[in-house]
This record gives sequence, structure tokens and C-alpha cells, in this order.
Amino acid sequence: METVREILRHKGNEVYWVGPHTPIHDALEEMAEHDVGALLVLDEQEKLRGIFSERDYARRIIERGEDPRTIPVAEAMTTEVRGVLPERTVEECMAIMTKNRVRHLPVFEDGELMGLVSIGDVVRAVIHEKEFVIDQLEHYITGSL
Repeated sequence: METVREILRHKGNEVYWVGPHTPIHDALEEMAEHDVGALLVLDEQEKLRGIFSERDYARRIIERGEDPRTIPVAEAMTTEVRGVLPERTVEECMAIMTKNRVRHLPVFEDGELMGLVSIGDVVRAVIHEKEFVIDQLEHYITGSL
């Protein structure tokens, strides 16, 4: 089973983030620039304070009809963020994401932020793993191993 550490090894551990006082409009531009669906929200000491996603914007700002240029990310971000250790398997991550209805999991090791995995990363890893098993079974069945 593939682990979060292996996912990060393949995709990299670059994390995009903003501060809690960043205007939502600027955070949305940052998300578009990097083609990501969420940004971590870190304070001045680079401690995790929340996560801001497209879903947060849609549900908390658009719904209220507020101007994203005047509202800070802190007013729309999700503050209860689930994190994982790099030893977690993709199946465990999928279960955590499904149970908690989240699409992103920050990865921590020894209390330090080391990356972020998305539902897309997890699904890709699960598909890759299943394709490998299918390939091995096909070789076994046809006797070509």
C-alpha cells in the first residue's frame, strides 16, 4: 500500500498558503495561479490556523453576497483541519477524507508541516495501485510471469 510519504515524493511537497488577513480575492488569485483548490492559512509564526478552499468561498462568501476584496480569509476559512502523518496509507487518507467530508489533508512530521495531499492525489494513487494489481493478475492468469 502506498503511503502519504510516497505520494509527496512523486508530487513534491510544495505547499501554497496565505495569511489569515489576506483578502479572499487575493487568495483566489493565488489558487488560480497555482491551479489548486485550497490554500493553507498560516499565521506569522507559520503555524497552521486553517484551510481556505473553493468550497469555503462558495458557501461562505458568494452565498452571503459579500465582496471578496474586503473580507479576510480568516472569516471564511475552515478552522478544524485534519492532518495526517506521512506513514498513513492512501486507503486511510481516503477514509479520513470521506468520514470528515474534506478534500485536503496537511501532512505533518514531528510537528512540522511537510506537504498537502488532495483527494485527487489519493484517487490517483488508489487507481495506480489497482492497475498494478490487475496487471499482475493478468500476467498470472496468462502464465507470462
